[in-house]
Amino acid sequence: MDIRFDADLIRRYDRPGPRYTSYPTAPQFHGNFGAQDYVAQARASNAGGRPLSLYLHIPYCRSSCYYCGCNRIITRNRERGRTYLDRLLVEIRMQAALFDRSRAVDQLHFGGGTPTYYTPEELGEIFTELRAGFGLHAGSGRDYGIEIDPRTADPTALRALVELGINRISLGVQDFDPAVQRAVNRVQSVDETACLVQEARAAGIRSINFDLIYGLPLQTVASFEGTLEQVLALRPDRIAAYSYAHLPEMFKAQAVIDPATLPAADTRMALLEATIARLTAAGYVHIGMDHYALPGEELAVAQRDGSLQRNFQGYTTHGGCDLIGLGMSAIGQVGDCYAQNEKHEISWLHALGSGRLPIQRGLLIDADDRLRRETIGQIMCFGRIDYDQFRARHGIDFREYFATSLTRLRQPCADGLVELRDDGLAVTPAGALLLRVIAMAFDAYLSGDRQAQAVPARYSRVV
Repeated sequence: MDIRFDADLIRRYDRPGPRYTSYPTAPQFHGNFGAQDYVAQARASNAGGRPLSLYLHIPYCRSSCYYCGCNRIITRNRERGRTYLDRLLVEIRMQAALFDRSRAVDQLHFGGGTPTYYTPEELGEIFTELRAGFGLHAGSGRDYGIEIDPRTADPTALRALVELGINRISLGVQDFDPAVQRAVNRVQSVDETACLVQEARAAGIRSINFDLIYGLPLQTVASFEGTLEQVLALRPDRIAAYSYAHLPEMFKAQAVIDPATLPAADTRMALLEATIARLTAAGYVHIGMDHYALPGEELAVAQRDGSLQRNFQGYTTHGGCDLIGLGMSAIGQVGDCYAQNEKHEISWLHALGSGRLPIQRGLLIDADDRLRRETIGQIMCFGRIDYDQFRARHGIDFREYFATSLTRLRQPCADGLVELRDDGLAVTPAGALLLRVIAMAFDAYLSGDRQAQAVPARYSRVV
């Protein structure tokens, strides 16, 4: 997806909006959807035989990173972690009973929190249970990943993870500048990150992702360019560069950050511009919202061949899987439903201790949701819609069906973000940083075309 930085357009359209890892988005989930609804969808999904994707949420961290907005628990209490692990094994067994074992698990991801809070031996217990209940495989086509904190990870343990089946890792880097690291309570050296990268490649990890954040306290353009230079020297296969969203009313740890130390709006814009310039000059392909990859990396290949998709695991080459969420707050997407587990540790533990799936809320989607989900997915992954292809797949005239949505794109079209042609819709290079704005035009809940939740949702800004 070609990209052109236009500061004036970004300022004009930088508003809150969904990240579209799902459609409908999570704020539309409701408590009237429960475990029985999910079980029915899971069992019905076996008829289609789609492959599976597993997401396992490990919430524990040993210390607090002040910027973090994840659902995590700060503790060094190993007994607490052991209790969670035992209940996670129970949930794996309960979920596995719903799905045909013949359905291969093409994708698996450990998120957090810090998944490597657990030792390789403890993670091995999880894999043993997964292999007993699901069709895990060791083929080269699998995508089995884990998020790693370089400060606490043992590089020598990576070989044990590879033996379990892990072949992709994501490292939290954020920023290498010591002053910024101290301000967000995440001090890690370039050397320990480089050591982890070197060991990962030697152990056979096929893809390494770095997470970066711009807009953190005390960041300057010069300091962040130093971080980018050090990152590029390590040459990760993927880079995710996120904008920091300061929401201390939602994330208590952020209240420690002094707002006066945050970069001004013009500096944040310059940080984004520098990030784009340095990464693209180094040969990275802009995949879409916040994400970059080397040309030969599977995300870049999938974008070129049309197989790229987007779900709760972000941009993925395995969007055609039914996604099973395991662990507190995890979200699944199975058949025609979304299902989210209990968000709080005690509630999640209690549900499993009572012998029931810990599903707190969810949503059954309908035909309109499916059409809009596909449309938004095409915009977020490829920046285009082909009207003839849409008609061939669905028997619907795109311009007639989405007439109201296309009307909402008149101003973005006039401003050069998107082109509305006779044969389709195409995001321009200037609009590539504003994909969420263009996608929002097709969101029936956000626009009010369909009844949304009673309480307004809080979204991050689109840039």
